[in-house]
Amino acid sequence: MARVDVIMPQMGESIAEGTLSRWLKKAGDEIKRDEPIFEISTDKVDAEIPSPVAGVMAEILVKEGETVAVQTVVAGIETEKGAAKPVAAVQAEGAGAATAAAVASPTQADLPRTAGPAPAAITAQPVHRAEAGGSSGGNGSSFEDRVQTRSSPLVRKIAAEHGLDLASMRGRGTGIAGRVTKKDILGFIESGPPAGAMAAHSPPAGAHGPAASAWPGDVVEPMSKMRALISDHMGVSRRTSAHVTSFMEIDLTRVSKIRAKKKAEFHAATGQNLTYLPFIIASVIDGLKKFPVMNASVSGNNIIYRKQYNIAIAVALDWGLIVPVIKQADNLSLAGLTRALNDLAARARAKRLSPEEVQDGTFTITNPGVFGSLMGTPIINQPQVAILGVGAIEKRPKVMSGPDGDDVLAIRTCAYFSLSFDHRIIDGAVADQFLAHVKSSLESFSDVGV
Repeated sequence: MARVDVIMPQMGESIAEGTLSRWLKKAGDEIKRDEPIFEISTDKVDAEIPSPVAGVMAEILVKEGETVAVQTVVAGIETEKGAAKPVAAVQAEGAGAATAAAVASPTQADLPRTAGPAPAAITAQPVHRAEAGGSSGGNGSSFEDRVQTRSSPLVRKIAAEHGLDLASMRGRGTGIAGRVTKKDILGFIESGPPAGAMAAHSPPAGAHGPAASAWPGDVVEPMSKMRALISDHMGVSRRTSAHVTSFMEIDLTRVSKIRAKKKAEFHAATGQNLTYLPFIIASVIDGLKKFPVMNASVSGNNIIYRKQYNIAIAVALDWGLIVPVIKQADNLSLAGLTRALNDLAARARAKRLSPEEVQDGTFTITNPGVFGSLMGTPIINQPQVAILGVGAIEKRPKVMSGPDGDDVLAIRTCAYFSLSFDHRIIDGAVADQFLAHVKSSLESFSDVGV
């Protein structure tokens, strides 16, 4: 008989905690190695966590919806069938004790960092507070000091953008050991600083309408972890960037003809369906190279011009929205872009993305047209400074010049493209020149190499 402890994995370099959103197995269930056993949510990604071993779920130590530190033991698996003693439910005090006992430095190198199959290590013995309270790595800091001052990248970014001093808020947050969370920092910004907190400048308090209340017959459901994160992210982006949106109609008839001509050959060579999106990505990258400020980020009074072209693609899920990133997209052919798109979208829907695959985007493309929307005003994906929306691609009657110069009515394949940009650093003229460049590129796309 052997028992294996299942821990909360570290889903990224700076992720210190995760929310156990749903158990996929219950106590007493037989489990195969690499079979998903629970789902977690972080401020980066939702993912299914596979079992490190085959066996029987002996007990569950963390309830659904609980947020615990990485390396917390969340369950136990008996590796010999019949040796398990199922525990139907966990008592609240037991879950609290497991959370308090199973703590470790969030930068420990041997923790699993992705949600992919068969992590190298997912078991660990609890590190008790008395053991973890001493110095680590010779820096003399206690466990409480390290956890309280280690905030997520999003929290640090929000604090920097609003000139807030996180150190002065240490111990006041609602996270593990008083660590400041996104909810804390957003509440701080909305309501003003609490006593003792320091800010380089005082952000204006947000305007709030009256709180809604449920009426008889209404159904009240709490937001999912992903929906709450999307809500926070969209609100922060609106408060951070000066949003402006420009629109252009783009004639995709040439691209449509290239697709019709090449799709059978392309599918035979790659096994992939050739869609419009790889053409759009290629034209966007060309535009970003010509107008570098579109591929930038804002850091205080500085502009960071990104030299990588990491294109983020919004993927609609049944339970929310996720934005995986095609890294170094400028190095990929149309076939490579197609493979990357299909792979990321499929694994996003299967909850198989790692945190690294939704990070470090430099420009985002969203495609509401797939649902029939003609156009929209998308919200910028922070800390980027622009996002391109692609409306429904459809045939329309267009007035064009004929060979003799007379106006003629033609049927063309067109779509409205919308570009939301951050007016703090991007002027309208530059944004429109970028969008015009994308338009020109798509309308004159060459079929060489497709």
